[in-house]
Parts: sequence; structure tokens; C-alpha cells
Amino acid sequence: MTLTKRDLVIRISEENKLTQAAVYDLVQKTLDHISEALAKGDRVELRNFGVFHVKLRKARVGRNPNKPEIDVPIPARAKVKFKPGKELSVAVAKLSQEKPPAKGKKN
Repeated sequence: MTLTKRDLVIRISEENKLTQAAVYDLVQKTLDHISEALAKGDRVELRNFGVFHVKLRKARVGRNPNKPEIDVPIPARAKVKFKPGKELSVAVAKLSQEKPPAKGKKN
């Protein structure tokens, strides 16, 4: 199952008796602030959930599998990384003890 932003907004609005518009604005502002912080290279820590941070990857030389004799320069770039918090890690680890979801099926 995939949880979309729309699903999240509906769920939060029903649980807290708020309008969907108010919840949508709050969720969007939260995501905007997280995005802005990451774009500046800052670290974003959400307690009990996890940490988002930017990791810089060095430039390197790759190979084209179809023409391995040709070197392909891969430029340096920044990537967003996520490290789950302890509570999230424990909750997700419980999934491995349950029956694994069927692959290839979309919900």
C-alpha cells in the first residue's frame, strides 16, 4: 500500500476534527521547510522518526556496460539521505517477522 499526501491529510483531518484545507497547508508547510533546510545543506532531525541529511558524492569514472572500453565521467553531486530513528527501525523490523507482502502487486 502506498500512503499519499492526500491520504495523510484525510487521516489527520478526521483524527483531529480539522478541515482538510488546514491540514493540507500544515503538511505542505512542513515539507517546504524540510526541503528548504536540505537545500541549504542543513540536517533535519525528527525525533523518533529519523534524520534527513545531505551527502556529497565525489566525482568518479563509470563504465558503459555496452562499451566497457569507454570511460564515462560522473560528476560530483549532492544526495539526500535518510537514517530512520530507533522507534521507526523497531516498527519496521517487526515486518520481517510477519508474512512478507506479495511482490508485483499494486494497492
